[in-house]
Amino acid sequence: MASVDTISNMLTKIRNANKAMKEQTDIPYSWLSYEILKIIQKEGYVKNFKRIDDRKKGVIRVYMKYLNKERVISGIKSISTPGFRVYRGAKELPKVLDGYGVAIISTSKGLMVDKDARLNNVGGEVICHIW
Repeated sequence: MASVDTISNMLTKIRNANKAMKEQTDIPYSWLSYEILKIIQKEGYVKNFKRIDDRKKGVIRVYMKYLNKERVISGIKSISTPGFRVYRGAKELPKVLDGYGVAIISTSKGLMVDKDARLNNVGGEVICHIW
């Protein structure tokens, strides 16, 4: 049976690859996964990623990032699920590890990290935390 929660599936693959110190991992392509990976790369948690055409839906190859053989990602956690959505207003947005991590928020102005959502004074669905 296919996975219903593509975001949790993506985060679990990244978490497992990070724990095993793998150089790369492959994730089934979805628009939301691709956009979340853009933010994760911009924040410096992964080295790079690219879409690979496999003549089906596609795959995203994520290249993991390590500094001096130490993991850059300490933790990654899915917050909203298809059965339990978590919404927060602009003033209620979480601070992950007092600002050392990031929360990815789906807002009416697009996907953004918690700091940007606070600056734009918008709330939304809390997708995940990464630190």
